[in-house]
Amino acid sequence: MRVRTTATVAGLMLAAAACGSGGQSTDAAPSAGGSSAPAAAKSLEGTTVEVAAKWTGEEQENFQKVLTAFEQKTGAKVTYASTGEDTGAYLGPRIQGGSPPDVAILPQPGLVQQYADQKALKPLTAEVQTQIDQNYTPYWKSLGSAGGQVYGVMVKAAHKSLIWYRAPAFEDAGAQPATTWDELIGKTAQTLADSGTAPFALCGASGWTLTDLFENVYLSTAGPENYDKLSKHEIPWTDPSVTTALEKLAQIFGKKEFMLGGASGALQTDFPTCATQVYGQKKAAMVSEGDFVASSAVQSGAKVGEDAKIMPFPKAGDTAPVVLGGDIAVALKDNKGAMALLEYLASAEGGSVWAKLPGYLSPNRNVSPDNYPDDLTKQLAQTIISAGEAVRYDMSDLAPSAFGGTDGKGEWKRLQDFLRDPKDIKGTQEKLEADAAKAWKK
Repeated sequence: MRVRTTATVAGLMLAAAACGSGGQSTDAAPSAGGSSAPAAAKSLEGTTVEVAAKWTGEEQENFQKVLTAFEQKTGAKVTYASTGEDTGAYLGPRIQGGSPPDVAILPQPGLVQQYADQKALKPLTAEVQTQIDQNYTPYWKSLGSAGGQVYGVMVKAAHKSLIWYRAPAFEDAGAQPATTWDELIGKTAQTLADSGTAPFALCGASGWTLTDLFENVYLSTAGPENYDKLSKHEIPWTDPSVTTALEKLAQIFGKKEFMLGGASGALQTDFPTCATQVYGQKKAAMVSEGDFVASSAVQSGAKVGEDAKIMPFPKAGDTAPVVLGGDIAVALKDNKGAMALLEYLASAEGGSVWAKLPGYLSPNRNVSPDNYPDDLTKQLAQTIISAGEAVRYDMSDLAPSAFGGTDGKGEWKRLQDFLRDPKDIKGTQEKLEADAAKAWKK
């Protein structure tokens, strides 16, 4: 959802500052790294490329540095246009008017299919696809494809498989970070609760946070193949694999002492208030959310890497879950400049340039974690690489918005209802399936 992607940059930039790491100066375009070099230098003299993306402020400034490195390499001139938060509202009139930007960066895969159906996208050249095949798993390639044709490349990621914790609370209680779900529930959370500290601050008023929690548990227990099937509604929400995941969630939702304020308190708490409850108010010990929690932690006075720490989302099954959000670059015009820029963004070289700047994570498996400017981001990048073929995109963002992205409806509402009544697993599944069937039929 929108808050999850726009907050990522601020969170990681603050994290980098908080870690006090000696990253490269951002006063000039950083030097490139990586081994998969795209277009030859100075081959696009006289060419202008327009690229449109939602980024503004410091996030835009960092992307501009990547574009500057591309300009220096190829001789092209790149102009940038901000779409604002509603990418579709910006691109739609330009596409209809016959004057789209050369390259657009889309905030979710569903837009790739939408614009492909409108014949607005240009198939990627063999050179761009070579970079994708060298640097990305087949899963990422599929997210940029529609109708068997490759149109886009994932260029930026947001890490969603984390549990943030307050180290002093763990130390006071004698609790330890968990590596498995059973450890999280039976040892870590119980130890914290016994010490008088609420283990979790849940952001139940923001329904998308509950979908993130479900997705991590489901990916771990059901595995990547079933995750793909459920994300496409190829198996129903009444499937036993969903039952298993909900039973795991009920181990938290069903214990009032595990949640700050119990279920009623959680359902009245939005994001980022739940993070503030952990690091500002110090009322709870853990919050399960993405890398962007760093922003709230720092704003609350916590130091990332010291009192604000992370653990990878514990394994609830056979798979160590890594769920990402991210942005996909596509070509709206078929010209050398557009394709050269996409080739560069898909390369290890382009990703390595970007990785040296704060607020960025690459889904490119050949961008070394050593490129990142702070220990936290290096750690997050390594988990993406280590997960390999098991990495998956945020499921709710792959679903029709009526089911996976609307406040008070679909998955958001049903998981909120389940938080309120975690004993009703069967009824929750039936309602989820009814909502999904309606959304996919449309």
